[in-house]
Amino acid sequence: MERELALEFVRVTEAAALASGRLMGRGDKEAADQAAVDAMRRVFDTVHVTGTVVIGEGEMDEAPMLYIGEKVGTGVDPRVDIAVDPLEGTNLVSKGLPNALSVVAVAPEGCLLHAPDIYMDKIAVGPRAKGCINLDAPVADNLRAVARALERDVRDLTAIILDRPRHAKIIAEIRAAGARVKLITDGDVSAAIATAIEDTGVDILFGTGGAPEGVIAAAALKCLGGEMQGRLKPDGEEELRRVHKMGLEDANKLLLLDDLVIGDDIFFAATGITDGDMLRGVRYSGQTARTHSLVMRGKTGTIRNISATHSLEKKPYYVARSAGCSQE
Repeated sequence: MERELALEFVRVTEAAALASGRLMGRGDKEAADQAAVDAMRRVFDTVHVTGTVVIGEGEMDEAPMLYIGEKVGTGVDPRVDIAVDPLEGTNLVSKGLPNALSVVAVAPEGCLLHAPDIYMDKIAVGPRAKGCINLDAPVADNLRAVARALERDVRDLTAIILDRPRHAKIIAEIRAAGARVKLITDGDVSAAIATAIEDTGVDILFGTGGAPEGVIAAAALKCLGGEMQGRLKPDGEEELRRVHKMGLEDANKLLLLDDLVIGDDIFFAATGITDGDMLRGVRYSGQTARTHSLVMRGKTGTIRNISATHSLEKKPYYVARSAGCSQE
């Protein structure tokens, strides 16, 4: 995989962010998501890879574009697996809340876990706490281990977790241990990544979220030198059947980072849609717009922050055309 591809993948996330960002705060999460999908798919047609979507918008009969198994790219080498979330945080965009992203992870064929769209238990930390966590250990034990690694008191740690009724017990255990808690409404990809970026103020992620999002976050954490563990949570026979269909024989297996993402020849790109802990959101000004993106390559450890100005007049496919939005 060529280094030059990194910028090509950023173009993909930029397009999705520019299109969906027009719908920030408009209260229509479906339109925002569709705008991101449409723009991302168009730009993928120009990227010089033979790509297969392994994590996307759903099965072929559920999604017209970026469905699992869809081929993208110009059809030349390298052959890669692609995980996409054109709009990670549809509710965040529709309500104008922070931390909505457009993300893509790319790896050689067979190197991304083909996770079904079910729940996954997750725990994630940054590089300094790598090797200190265990998904099966009590919450307090994990917090103490991370505190030792970071040379802090537990009370100085911040744990991030989705604000859901299913997490009430974990939240209570975090508080009982003395750590601080940051509750989020949506977007656990950005939350997991935040654990590996020093100035976000986030130290550890707990909780249950989407399995596809877990794989995408794992790709980013591998590039950043962090750690993530997960375990699939199939609910009923139908979801268990989907786990087996994806080639996972043991649905209860503890999935380590190398199970989620094999090797280090990984690209990860993200563009901010709304302002967040890591990235600024899209700024529009007449016929131009500014984006803030992050692109990482696991093989070299390179992390690039990219601020770009785009001509919307010359690239109208970057602009949402639904929910009353024009190309202006």
